[in-house]
Formats: sequence, structure tokens, C-alpha cells
Amino acid sequence: MKIGELRNLSKEDLSLKIASCKEELGKLNYLRVMGQVEKPHRFRELRKTIAQIHTILKEEAVQEAKGTKKEKA
Repeated sequence: MKIGELRNLSKEDLSLKIASCKEELGKLNYLRVMGQVEKPHRFRELRKTIAQIHTILKEEAVQEAKGTKKEKA
């Protein structure tokens, strides 16, 4: 998912996206232990997506603390 698409999601949707990414990452880790990973590039994609979501949530929290909120286009 692209960063622009993630920025348009609500906090609740972002939290759900983090949970689903972490769940998929856990399943992939299990498959890695078993030696059955078909798409090893997904590890990096999932970790990157989780980090991007955390960054977006942190930016929104800082903006709310300052009292300024950017409007979503």
C-alpha cells in the first residue's frame, strides 16, 4: 500500500491495518521456520508498511498536540 493511501485512512483503519500486517508477519515467520516461505520479499514489505503506519499515527498525534490539524485532501 502506498503512503498516500495510508494517509487517507482513519486512525481505526490504520490500527486494523497494523494488526493484520502483524498477523501476516507472524504467519510468515512460522512458515520461515518450517522452510516453506514462497514470497520472502513480503517480510520487508510488511515491516515497511507497519513502520509507515506508526509514522503517520505519530505525526497526527504531534499535530493534535500542537493544536494544528492538516486537512486530508
